[in-house]
Amino acid sequence: MNFTFHRKRVSGILAVLPAREISFFEEMKNYNFPEARSLKLMETMGYNKRRAVEDGVCLSDLAVFGLQNLFERGLLRPAEIDALLVLTSSHDYILPPTSNVIQGRLCLKQEMLCLDISQNCAGFVVGLTQAFMLLEQENIRKVVLINGDILSQRASPKDRSIYPMIGDALTITVLERDPQNSVIHADIKMDGSRSEALMIPAGGMRLPCSPETALLEDAGDSNLRAKNHLRMEGSAIFNFVQTEVPPLVEGLLARAGVTVEAVDYFLCHQSNRFMLQKLADKMNVPHNKMPSNVVENFGNSSGATIPVAITFNLAERLKNGQALTCLAGFGAGLTWSALLMRMGDLTFCELISFP
Repeated sequence: MNFTFHRKRVSGILAVLPAREISFFEEMKNYNFPEARSLKLMETMGYNKRRAVEDGVCLSDLAVFGLQNLFERGLLRPAEIDALLVLTSSHDYILPPTSNVIQGRLCLKQEMLCLDISQNCAGFVVGLTQAFMLLEQENIRKVVLINGDILSQRASPKDRSIYPMIGDALTITVLERDPQNSVIHADIKMDGSRSEALMIPAGGMRLPCSPETALLEDAGDSNLRAKNHLRMEGSAIFNFVQTEVPPLVEGLLARAGVTVEAVDYFLCHQSNRFMLQKLADKMNVPHNKMPSNVVENFGNSSGATIPVAITFNLAERLKNGQALTCLAGFGAGLTWSALLMRMGDLTFCELISFP
C-alpha cells in the first residue's frame, strides 16, 4: 500500500537504552556449542554487546524516563502532545493500553489520542506512517511516537540463534507539521500467511502461558527453547528479507523519481550485521550508506533499531543539516515497509541510559 504525505517532519529522536550491558563472551558458556564456532558466529553475525533491562522493568518505565528527560530540558512540553502512539509487542499489560499507562503516569492532558499498535521490526516505519496520517487532522499538531521492545525476557538463554542478538531499547520520536513543502513517500506490505516464521507461540489467548509452555524443548539443532520464547525460522526470514525488501525499495524510489545514488543513507531494521550487509549488496548500496553496527553495540531491539541507528550514527549530521534517508523495516507479520524522506535540522537526536 502506497502513501504520500506533504509538509510533515521529524523534529527530534531520543533513544533510551538500559544501562545494563551484557557481553557475548559472558554468555558463550550457556550454549551447547564449541567455543571456536561461537567466536565464528560472533564474527559473522556481529554479536558483541547488548543492552537488557533488569527484572521488573516495563516498557512504560523506559518511556516515562525518556519523556521526563525531554520535559526537564525544555525540548518538549507536555501540553504540546496531541497524540501518543506506542508500537511494541512488549505491552505492560493485556489491558489497559500501554499508551494510556504512560499518559496517566505523566498526568498528560485528557484531550489527546492514546493508541497502541502491535508491531515489531517494521514498527518504526509503520508508526511514522500512522503519525503522518494523524497530522492531517487540524487539531493534531504534534505526535509523539514510541517504538520499543524488551524481548530479552522472551528469548531462551539456551538458544544461540536468537538470545545473543536480542537487546532492549525504546525510542521517542516527535513529529509535527513542516512549513516547507516536504514530500514523503512510503510503502507497506504484509503477508499473514507466513506469520509463523517469527513468533512467540504462547502467552496470548490462543495458547496461554502454563507450566507446560515453559518447558525447554530441543529445537533440533541443540538450541533449547520453550513455547514461551521467541522463535524464528532463520533461513525463511533471511530469504524473505533478501527477496521482498529490494523490490519494495526500488519501487518506492522509482515512484519518487529518486536514484539509489541520490539517497544519502539507507537505514534498515538491524536484525544482524550479516543479513544487513547481504541486503546492501543485493540493493547495490555501499556499506557506508547502510549502517550495520547496532546489533554489535546494543543488540536487536526490534522496531527501535532504525531510530537507534539514527541517533548512534547520524546525530551530528541531522542536528546540523539534512539528509535524504530511506528507511526500511521488516519482520514479524510478516511485514515489510519502506519510507523516503528528507530528515534533518532536528531539535534533539541522542542516546541516553536508563536509569
